[in-house]
Amino acid sequence: MEAALAAAETGTEAGAPDFELFVTERVDALLRFAYVLTGDTSLAEDAVQDALTTACARWGRVSRADDPEAYVKRMVVNAHISWWRRFRRREAPAAEPTRTAPPSVDGAAARADAEAVWALCSTLPDKQRAAVVLRFYEELSYAEIAGLLHCAEATARSHVHRALASLKDTLSKEGAEDA
Repeated sequence: MEAALAAAETGTEAGAPDFELFVTERVDALLRFAYVLTGDTSLAEDAVQDALTTACARWGRVSRADDPEAYVKRMVVNAHISWWRRFRRREAPAAEPTRTAPPSVDGAAARADAEAVWALCSTLPDKQRAAVVLRFYEELSYAEIAGLLHCAEATARSHVHRALASLKDTLSKEGAEDA
């Protein structure tokens, strides 16, 4: 992220200060989005930095988009997909995710539930997890998910459906073991 801000500071384009303001206001949300998408803090930071570096270089076009934040989120998804293609390996989820939201009143039950959900989601294949994150965390339509993942809308639906079926199967197995 420092590289993206440094590029904005040295940019001669008139839109550079707008880019700095955008980064200052949206970097936390982009990092949270990338973390949920990747399951790893360092991968999330790398994806956001790659996306912001590219966005800085093309800020004139990005800032004219209907929704610059959605444009940059797509860049984050693309950066992560590029990582998949480069390394073709399964990532390991972070042991302890960093929480930026304030804790709830009791907090313990909510944290336990959130950690259980994350542990289940981390067992999903990358594309299924990305589709679930985009559908339920970002509340995107299947058409928007398909656009971000560069696949057909039916494929996006299939990813979500298969992920939910896998999660349901895992939960039913755990329920049987507890009984």
